[in-house]
Amino acid sequence: MRMAIGAHAADIFRMIIGEGLTLSLTGLALGLVGALWLGRAGSSLLFGVTASDPLTFTTVSLLLMTVATAACYFPARRATRVDPIVALRVT
Repeated sequence: MRMAIGAHAADIFRMIIGEGLTLSLTGLALGLVGALWLGRAGSSLLFGVTASDPLTFTTVSLLLMTVATAACYFPARRATRVDPIVALRVT
């Protein structure tokens, strides 16, 4: 719909990626805080790592952001390829 009223494909791509990664980063930050808090509570159950192991937190964070980026990238790329006339006819 936005492309039909004049938005460029790059603007649409940036908007979708930006909104998706903003939500992902917010969730990641809240998850890290929760993991640190719960890690201290369950530290007696952890073997071989500390409750705030930086390598584990970094690795999991990078993995989650990679998946989130891919989950945003493919729909964003597809949205930029939609012909505006076809999109208006369907709705």
